[in-house]
Amino acid sequence: MNYRHAYHAGNFADVVKHAVLARIVEYLKLKDKAFRIIDTHAGIGVYDLSSDEAQKTGEWRDGIGKLLSAKLDPATANLLKPLLDVVRAMNPQSGLRFYPGSPMVARRLLRKQDRLSAIELHAQDAAALKKRFEGDFQTRVIELDGWLALGAHLPPKEKRGLVLIDPPFEKEGEFRRLVSGLAKAHRRWPGGIYALWYPIKDRAAVNSFRAELAATGIEKILDIRFHIRQPSPEARLDGTGMIVVNPPYPLQRELQMLLPALKTALAETPQARWAVEWLAGEVQSG
Repeated sequence: MNYRHAYHAGNFADVVKHAVLARIVEYLKLKDKAFRIIDTHAGIGVYDLSSDEAQKTGEWRDGIGKLLSAKLDPATANLLKPLLDVVRAMNPQSGLRFYPGSPMVARRLLRKQDRLSAIELHAQDAAALKKRFEGDFQTRVIELDGWLALGAHLPPKEKRGLVLIDPPFEKEGEFRRLVSGLAKAHRRWPGGIYALWYPIKDRAAVNSFRAELAATGIEKILDIRFHIRQPSPEARLDGTGMIVVNPPYPLQRELQMLLPALKTALAETPQARWAVEWLAGEVQSG
C-alpha cells in the first residue's frame, strides 16, 4: 500500500484529515495557555498541484477543487473557514496551485505563543521542510523517524497539544505500528490529543486495526470514517479514516455537521457514506 503524497495532495482524504486537524487546533486556541502540535510524518509542507505527480492523478480536482466551489450552508462554512482560509492565503492569485500539507495547516493556525514540531525521516523532504520554515522560531523541523518521536518528544513542555500521526503507508505493518505507537505515546502522555490518519483500502486490515485499538485500554477513542463510493472489488482508496484520542468535546457534534456537507461536495457515487463512532468511551452528548 503506497501513499506517496505528491500524487494525492489535496484529495478527499486530505480534505477530511485537514478539516479535523483544523477543528482540533481551533479548540486548543480557546484557552490562552500555549500548546504544541507534533506532526510525526510531516512531509514537505506544501504541494504544487501543477507538478507532474499531482497532474498525473488529478485527485485534487475531486477534493479541494470541488470543496472550494461548493455551496455550503453558513454553519458548515464557518467550521471549514480555518482550513479554507489557509488554502486561499496560499493561492492569492486566481486559481488553485498550492495545497498545504498538515504542518503548514497547523502552522498557519497557531498563535504567537504556540509551537510546532515537524518531524520527517526522509532527508530530502526534511531539508525542504527546514528551508520552508527557516527563521520561524515557532517551528522546529527535526529529521527523525516519526515513530521514535512518540517516545523521545513526549510529553511536550507545554503539556497541552496534539500529536498528528500520518504515516505514508509505504511499508507493510503500518496499522500495527499505529496501534503500538499510540499505546506507547499514550503511556507517556495520557492527557494529550492524538489524531491518527488511516486509508480505507484493505477492509480486513482496517477492521483488525479498529479492534486492536479498542483493546488497548485507552479510554476515549473516536473513529471517523468517510467513504466517497461503495467498496471497490480491487484495492482502491475508497475512503479515509481518522482516529482521535481524547477528542475535544465539540468535535463529534461538529463532525455531524461537517461530514454530510463534505459528502454532498465530494461523493463520487450515491453510495458514499460517513460515520462517527466511539471505539472506547462514553458517547458524548450536547
